[in-house]
Amino acid sequence: MIKNYLKIAWRNIWKTKAFSIINICGLAVGMTACFLIALYVNFEQSYDRYHQKADRIYRLVCDVKTPTETINANITSGPMAMYAAKDLPEVENYVRILSNSLLIRKDNHKYQESSLFFADSSLFQLFDFPLIAGNPKTALKEPFSIVLSESAAKKYFGKEDPMGKSLLITDDGFNSKVTGIMKDIPENSQFKGDVFISMVTLIKMANFNFDEQWGNFGFTSYLLLKPNTDPSRLTAKFPAFLTNRVGKEMDQMKMHYTLFLEPLKEVYLHSKRGGFVSGNINNVYVFAVVALFILLIACINFINLSTARAVERAKEVGIRKVVGAYRIQITRQFIGESILICLLAFVISLLLCLVLIPYFNFLAGKEISGGIFLHPRYILFLFLLACLIGLLAGIYPALVLSSFKPVTVLKGKFSSNTKGLLLRKTLVVVQFVVSIALIAGTLIVNRQLAYMRNQNLGFNKDRVLILQTNGDAKSRILKDAIVSVPGVLASTVSGAVPGGENPVAYSEIENKQGDMQIANLPVYFVDYNYLPLYKIELAAGRTFSPDFGTDTAQAMILNESAVKLFGYAKPADAIGKKYSQWGSEGKIIDVIKDFHFKSLQSKIEPLSMRYGQGNGGGMVSLKIDGPHMNTALQAIEQKWQEIIPNRPFDYFFADEFFDRQYRAENRFGSLFLNFSVLAIFISCLGLFGLVSYHTTQRYREIGIRKVLGASVSTIVRLLSLDFLRLVAISIFIASPLMWLFMSKWLTDFAYHIDVSWWIFAVAGSIAIAIALLVISSLTIRAAMANPVKSLRNE
Repeated sequence: MIKNYLKIAWRNIWKTKAFSIINICGLAVGMTACFLIALYVNFEQSYDRYHQKADRIYRLVCDVKTPTETINANITSGPMAMYAAKDLPEVENYVRILSNSLLIRKDNHKYQESSLFFADSSLFQLFDFPLIAGNPKTALKEPFSIVLSESAAKKYFGKEDPMGKSLLITDDGFNSKVTGIMKDIPENSQFKGDVFISMVTLIKMANFNFDEQWGNFGFTSYLLLKPNTDPSRLTAKFPAFLTNRVGKEMDQMKMHYTLFLEPLKEVYLHSKRGGFVSGNINNVYVFAVVALFILLIACINFINLSTARAVERAKEVGIRKVVGAYRIQITRQFIGESILICLLAFVISLLLCLVLIPYFNFLAGKEISGGIFLHPRYILFLFLLACLIGLLAGIYPALVLSSFKPVTVLKGKFSSNTKGLLLRKTLVVVQFVVSIALIAGTLIVNRQLAYMRNQNLGFNKDRVLILQTNGDAKSRILKDAIVSVPGVLASTVSGAVPGGENPVAYSEIENKQGDMQIANLPVYFVDYNYLPLYKIELAAGRTFSPDFGTDTAQAMILNESAVKLFGYAKPADAIGKKYSQWGSEGKIIDVIKDFHFKSLQSKIEPLSMRYGQGNGGGMVSLKIDGPHMNTALQAIEQKWQEIIPNRPFDYFFADEFFDRQYRAENRFGSLFLNFSVLAIFISCLGLFGLVSYHTTQRYREIGIRKVLGASVSTIVRLLSLDFLRLVAISIFIASPLMWLFMSKWLTDFAYHIDVSWWIFAVAGSIAIAIALLVISSLTIRAAMANPVKSLRNE
């Protein structure tokens, strides 16, 4: 019996090849898209969940409140985590991590390590970073101990055993000893380091004990709580802990600290404070919805075409009943055929996933998956999903067709009922609501990305080459030497550039009332040429100048946001006011216009600038003449090798560097566009099949109308109108829903576009144009057919 069912099912699939291909391909593409998005969503939610103690690990963060502002920091000072572990019995252990970039040398090989962290010896007690060699309890205990990842060990030592060998750190040549080799940290980790150096090494190198400096922020701190500890009760103890440890210091500085705990598992996606790497939970939700939408469209296609075609088999069912078939047997036949088609789609989906996963990894910008067969539970999910879709798509026609009387069918009096027609129209509307929503979403996402790329940033980043000297003592000498290179128009040395990191300084600025107002201000250390090179405009006063000897030690520049913070209505009112910052005292000499020194996702913050002493900072910015870019770059590298031969030549372009902040958004936009195109493609497949079916059903009607004098355009309009009405209804349903959804998504950006009505008009027009293209390709052919062919048997 089963063999007979399979044979009949295969014959029916082969008999209606066009419909079968549409059904199978549409469902396979939908299942593939759903599978890939499920991989992405699961990967984003998996960050740091592989640690055995992840449920008990919390990131310690701090709010710093002054009389005028509150800074929500994701870092702490050195003593906070250390003394929390000593004073609070709920804390079992702690670890502090400090990101850095240092020059590391091995023989004649030199590398500027950017994936480098200083860490406490407890690192491997909290986090599951397995050591291949070395003792996890002591690997980072002694000064100048260093642990390498497998990749870093191969880079420095090749096939040689690194354990106990030496590496030179920084220009001063601190001799470090390799005390451990760990496996490479997985991709789904907040911090992904290749080199870990013991925290006590930092104290030796800096000759500074930060364990007692409560105001010296910069450490990412994690606490391991004891089992069954309530984190909210521990948080309630933090105020008394801080008052006991540093209460007097906070009162003197007029700066109040508030500590909070963030669960390790939630930091990547849910924390608004950021971190080493950060995700976006809203993007995850968006993709989850898109996956459901695509799967919904594919299922609607399949069910629509399956129920529509079922009527054609009414006579077959009548004959089966006459020769003795039971209703349950007919029901099994229809459901079995439906499931068989879905399982064929499932197999094709697996093959598509196998081919597309590398491309998907490329689009996502990370190794989401190494292959489909590494995810057996997802394969099982797809298999069960295919069976469920087959069951849902087959059960309706099976129950309807198996219920009617064979006499009625064999007399040719059976036809599609109004309930079936209403169901198909409803499903078409749902399908186009989803398609229009995705088209509108794609337009909004791409407009926002274009807005961020093209927004006036308040500074010029075109043709600016930045050399990363990392604070080398000869940075200023290099800058002066490069000015003579043909094609170099200007040069400047600084401690920070737009889009990069910068220190935040405890500052006191004279406000409008004449009081010294406390604030934590981001600070750029720059030289005389910084503002002219980046074309940052002045709002009042003058820039740093060698004509004024006090500018190097007793002058500060503020931006417009900082001036407003201190109560001044006009920029000129702040000129000449006093400041105190990190041991330097002097006067405000200039107010610059606000510029975006961070991404457009955050508002422009108050900013201060001071003249950089000593080497001037770690970055040399060069304005390059466009036509001479390549020759200038070669000459610049030669100068570098002459002046700083101990460092690898390290450079980047200002525009590319600033735009790196939008990498996650650009990838989101690319993925959203690709999946939207897939959804629209599946919708077109379904519409093509449905229009083809309805045109076939009305073949004789078209012939009669042509005989009676109807024109081709009249028939095309008649056949198209019903479907276009459904598309119009879909536009009115999709527009308000997508307006609400995308308006919420845009709230993540401090500067964003407005969701205008015309976006939905364009999305609707695109949907209508696509529908017309699909419909007209079939209806014109049907309208132009010779009516004799359709009426010759009448």
